[in-house]
Amino acid sequence: MGSTLQQRLAKLNAAPNKHAITGIQRGIERETLRVKPDGQLALTPHPKALGAALTHPWITTDFSESLLEFITPVSDSIDTTLAQLTDIHRFTIKNIGDEQFWAGSMPCFITDQKQIPFAQYGSSNVGRMKTLYRKGLHNRYGSMMQAISGVHFNFSFSHSFWQQYQQILGQSGDLQTFISEQYLALIRNYKRYVWLIVYLFGASPAMCKSFLEGRSSRYNFQALGKGSLYLPYATSLRMSDLGYTNSAQSSLNITYNSLPEYIAGLHQAISMPSDEYKNIGVKVNGEYQQLNANVLQIENEFYSTIRPKRTTQSGERPTCALAKRGVEYIEVRALDVNPFSSVGISAEQMRFLDVFLLYCLLQDSPPLSAAEQTITEQNLKKVVTDGRRTNLEILQHGQPRLMLDWAEELFADMMPLAQYLDSAYETQGYSGALKQFYLGLLDPSQTFSGKLLNQLLAQQQDNSSYTLQLSATYRQQLLKEPYQYYSAEQFSEAATQSLLAQQQVEQQDNVSFDQYIEQYFAEVPQCEDKKAAT
Repeated sequence: MGSTLQQRLAKLNAAPNKHAITGIQRGIERETLRVKPDGQLALTPHPKALGAALTHPWITTDFSESLLEFITPVSDSIDTTLAQLTDIHRFTIKNIGDEQFWAGSMPCFITDQKQIPFAQYGSSNVGRMKTLYRKGLHNRYGSMMQAISGVHFNFSFSHSFWQQYQQILGQSGDLQTFISEQYLALIRNYKRYVWLIVYLFGASPAMCKSFLEGRSSRYNFQALGKGSLYLPYATSLRMSDLGYTNSAQSSLNITYNSLPEYIAGLHQAISMPSDEYKNIGVKVNGEYQQLNANVLQIENEFYSTIRPKRTTQSGERPTCALAKRGVEYIEVRALDVNPFSSVGISAEQMRFLDVFLLYCLLQDSPPLSAAEQTITEQNLKKVVTDGRRTNLEILQHGQPRLMLDWAEELFADMMPLAQYLDSAYETQGYSGALKQFYLGLLDPSQTFSGKLLNQLLAQQQDNSSYTLQLSATYRQQLLKEPYQYYSAEQFSEAATQSLLAQQQVEQQDNVSFDQYIEQYFAEVPQCEDKKAAT
């Protein structure tokens, strides 16, 4: 354990308010395809019984009408978050007939990506803009990769923790500025170590060959069953460049050394014209094809394994919200759907992420140069496609190092943090989670991807047929068990209110769609760091 980490942990342990750490806030966003009992994509519209996808607080859609997204409220209790997430699943499964939730990240069998319907959000300007953004994604990248599902883990430390931590570091000044700086420091270390998350929790080593739609791939896939492809040592095909293959994005210089620098880099990408996307056209024969012809249509199009976030107000751009009010929380985006959980994530994963993110905060975090950032991306790609390969090497400080040796060191450094969290929360759950996932270092077949691929190979089973079995099992579980946190009445009321709220949004529009788009992009984030903005 490094001296910086050791000293900071010792001060937290000795702090008068050592329990300030227990204010960690979390939220989950889980994506899942709706599929028919035979495993085919459900092409039915978003069910009205679920409410309006535009305005419902917990149940919405992502890219497609067929791709549900479940969002939990912010909570400081892992048990509460999981109960809420499970109840959202339970209500939804009761209101989609015989359809099921696809239990994996890589899509089910899809004959033609043109059949994947864009998500619809009604006739309001904001609703039309959301659908148009998705149309732009289709025109830029195709719809197939938009059918990939993941889990996002939203995380923040409490206000009282930040006050305490600022004192521990001997800093003064504006607290929000300090918070933003520290979240960026956490993000830099997360980028350095995210390969460990993908090694342990990657759960998509195989996929249905329909995903390629006859396209060739640079990967040397092996065949399995009637129609599956896999890489023997892969952890997460979802995180490979089978997903976002935006060559324009690869040249973006979006860095994380300060908030103004990050905002300026992201804003530049949203403002930079792309020759490739200019060829698509913005408005062709009077019909929009994308929001604009820039490298990114909006901030959400930037693919990253983690994002600094600030809750936006209606019609506000994410970069503007960050520039005005600073970082509020972080969004971890490197998680595959956990196929061994009925809701796509487990309590043990959440506890591990608490420890991992605390480690990323407390560990010394020097600036991340463009060269080092490139190395972090190369390390991640290696673990994505070859993570379980014996003696895999990745780069640390520019030198090759055995990935498992580095992982062992990270676990050794994180164990005292897990014990600190156990003490504060009066539990053994954090140490237990580390010990559980440490088994994946001793034996790669104990990782999620290892367990999944071993199952498929042992049974010579298609990835899709196994995922469908899991989907059917989870459907029965959810239907059988009672609500834990919410009630059916609360869900019905939320659905009704969301439909009314959508009507209100539609009635309040007072400008044309063209004007709305123009106004949305008119505000520019104000960055104080003049050097970063130039």
